[in-house]
Amino acid sequence: MKILLDTNILVYCHDAADPARQEQAITILDNLRLHGIGKISAQSLAEFCNVMIRPYRGASARLTSGEAQRIAGVISAQFEVFPVTALTVLEAMNGVKDHKLSYFDAQIWAAARLNETPVIFSEDFQDGQTLEGVKFVNPFAAEFNLAVWV
Repeated sequence: MKILLDTNILVYCHDAADPARQEQAITILDNLRLHGIGKISAQSLAEFCNVMIRPYRGASARLTSGEAQRIAGVISAQFEVFPVTALTVLEAMNGVKDHKLSYFDAQIWAAARLNETPVIFSEDFQDGQTLEGVKFVNPFAAEFNLAVWV
């Protein structure tokens, strides 16, 4: 089993504003890394860096650019990172056209689909929905059970 982790999980790991989500995100990352089944899209790695170095809720950025770069390096060393290729872009357009996904959501779906990854953990999609063999699972839903996936 391979599971693609969306950006929000990476962000919650390093954001103490919501301790319950932070704890859940850390547990997910640790378990998927331990079992060797977690995957990341280069898109999510880039989005993580962008979100973490921007000012947040009127305050300063959550991380400095150096901290974000270091963490992105650790993540990319611990998880296989799927590249965003021309084929990923073209497949994402199928997701936009055929499934009415927003472009960047479609690109996450395309990365999973093209890399034969049947599950995406994200809170940004309809929980339980399956599109062309890729299932979306919200790991922050009350009924989520990590033991089912690892």
